[in-house]
Amino acid sequence: MWWDERVSARFRRNLQPTLTYWSVFFSFGLCIAFLGPTLLDLRCQTQSSLSQITWVFFSQQFCLLLGSCLGGVFKRTLAQSLFALFASSLAISLVFAIIPLCHNVVVLAVVMAVAGLAMGCIDTISNMQLVKIYQKDSAIFLQALHFFVGFGALLSPLIADPFLSDTNCILSNSTANASSNLPHIRKSLVPHHPGNLSHYDLPMKGMVVTRVSYAFWIMALINLPVPIAVFFLLYKERMVPCFSSSSHPLLSADELALETRPTEKDELPPSLQRAQVAAGGHDDLLSCCQSKNFRGASYTYFAVHITGALVLFMTDGIVGEYSGFIYSYAVEEPLSVVHKVAGYLPSLFWAFITLGRLISIPVSYRMKPATMVFINVVGVLITFLLLLIFSSSVVFLFVGTASLGLFLSSTFPSMLAYTEDILQYKGCATTVLVTGAGIGEMVLQLLVGSIIHEQGSYSFLVCGMIFGGLAFTFYALLLFFHRMYPKPSSALDEASPDKPAAMDDTGQYQR
Repeated sequence: MWWDERVSARFRRNLQPTLTYWSVFFSFGLCIAFLGPTLLDLRCQTQSSLSQITWVFFSQQFCLLLGSCLGGVFKRTLAQSLFALFASSLAISLVFAIIPLCHNVVVLAVVMAVAGLAMGCIDTISNMQLVKIYQKDSAIFLQALHFFVGFGALLSPLIADPFLSDTNCILSNSTANASSNLPHIRKSLVPHHPGNLSHYDLPMKGMVVTRVSYAFWIMALINLPVPIAVFFLLYKERMVPCFSSSSHPLLSADELALETRPTEKDELPPSLQRAQVAAGGHDDLLSCCQSKNFRGASYTYFAVHITGALVLFMTDGIVGEYSGFIYSYAVEEPLSVVHKVAGYLPSLFWAFITLGRLISIPVSYRMKPATMVFINVVGVLITFLLLLIFSSSVVFLFVGTASLGLFLSSTFPSMLAYTEDILQYKGCATTVLVTGAGIGEMVLQLLVGSIIHEQGSYSFLVCGMIFGGLAFTFYALLLFFHRMYPKPSSALDEASPDKPAAMDDTGQYQR
């Protein structure tokens, strides 16, 4: 194997939980990408207007953000985390099965809100649990985790495509005129910006003819093994209530050594007790904001959290705004790319994000997360600069889109691994970073849509350049605060039962 025996042994010891978290993130990707291509068929199914149906995007994304913030509530213990993942992955399968039965846009928005909450919990808990298991070796496993979300995001549009309507799926007198614009409308749908399509008159009443229900039922079946896998992990850990009377398996020698380590806080000096409180455990966002977690913490402790979240606010925001508006930018002047060709741009972008995440799995073993994030943010900045210089070249637009997907692909897992490493795997880094990324994807899409509406399509690349520059600036600040962040004292390292070295020696799955 291309990694060393120590990491390989740790992976083998934690094979089932690792594969389970990867499969749950596949559910996340499957759910995050299906809504765009199927939205017009869902409009027909609910017999709603374009402006009404596009707000279904908002219900999903807002509740995804809310679920990311609240996901930490369920990760205080392994049992809570696994039950939350089981409920979330099962909810996604149920959502896929229920969507064809939603014939009212409000009901559909509520169902998508439930899906968003489930996705948010999956996002926070899966990242957190992998970091807890692998700690200093987590970078490679986080890269693999985010490859699976990209794989799911690629798969769901491919499943839906054969069942999408080629003509308008509500038959009425105006069907012929509406059907000629259908491919353009489908690729132009952007969350929260129905005004861009208000000049298209699609019928709301008539006979509904759509086969998109089959796509959702297929995705429900594909996703069904995921909650089953989580259930088997619960069963293995003896956490299923009906099996709770069974005795727990005996601890291994390594686990027993961990259990019997002296952990009483009274044996530590008061200054080290305060340092442990300041570092804290991984909590939800609300718990992170409690004043007790701030006692004894230096300003660099907060600065690392904030600058790390701001980097992901910008980079994940770029992913959202680029994938949402690249088609609209390409079909406008001066490029004026034909609609069919421009439709390949979002697919190319996501394909190279998935390819980049696959490549990053072996690369992250040889390269430090800090170096990977530096290459990513510099690459994004240079790509936008070249896109601005060659803004009249259609060929370079495709090259730049692929390049941007590659550079953005590994930013989130690399930043998460780097920030957690700075904070010695304590603090609230995962919760803060996941929340920051979700807010960025939501806010920057709204901001760029408003700017394009006022200033024209060229501002799309200008905004990307500005966001890339801000991401680089915040990353430079993160490096500065990393240098100033206090290193753990030797006394704390020896006394703390949570130190990373203990995990490096044993690599056991924490209950």
